[in-house]
Amino acid sequence: MRQNIVAGNWKMNNTLEEGIALAKEVNAILTENKPNCKVVLGTPFIHITEVVKAVDSSLVGVAAQNCADKASGAYTGETSAAMIQSTGAQYVILGHSERRAYYGETNAILKEKTDLALANGLTPIFCIGEVLEEREAEKHFEVVKSQIEEALFHLSAEDFGKIVLAYEPVWAIGTGKTASPEQAQEIHAFIRKTLADKYGAEVADNTSILYGGSCKPSNAKELFANPDVDGGLIGGASLKAEDFHGIIAAF
Repeated sequence: MRQNIVAGNWKMNNTLEEGIALAKEVNAILTENKPNCKVVLGTPFIHITEVVKAVDSSLVGVAAQNCADKASGAYTGETSAAMIQSTGAQYVILGHSERRAYYGETNAILKEKTDLALANGLTPIFCIGEVLEEREAEKHFEVVKSQIEEALFHLSAEDFGKIVLAYEPVWAIGTGKTASPEQAQEIHAFIRKTLADKYGAEVADNTSILYGGSCKPSNAKELFANPDVDGGLIGGASLKAEDFHGIIAAF
């Protein structure tokens, strides 16, 4: 059975001290209120080791927000999948729309990153989604399908079964806009059918597909009620423990 997951993405926020305090606050809330879903904190690289120590791993998983597309070597400023795994983190966010837009990450680069993450025992939270122009041109299905096919469809069914997908309507991130529950369900169902066509119904049914576009405590329950929406990849609302818990509590 696929898991319901609420994953926070802190992006480039919080000093080390602030990050540890936030992680401890989230952990304390979840200790008192056991979650009905898997909870993950996606922290900046410098936080990972300390956040791993600060949380109960049975309640909270930890993710890096990226990894290098090379295993090791003379790549100043990069962080490898093996390094991330050595910290105790279990997840890595790959292909976030900001990485694609600001740092030129292509499907070919993300294919390499995915392979290295899997080889090092990390669970990729792999992001897909269309920008506003693509949505308005009604190319969103085509864009999402090509992102999955070009970066992930070289994987065996067994390896694909280790992937978590996160659909991001890029036009709804930080804009105040949100895909309606009906829009979210429509594209999540399309994604699941794309997986079924390649790998069969069992793999598709067992793949968690998260929604990642301005999900808040006020709309999480309605979004998560959709049969093909298995949780959220949460940006701004993950920076306040009470807001983040409000989304977790939607399950």
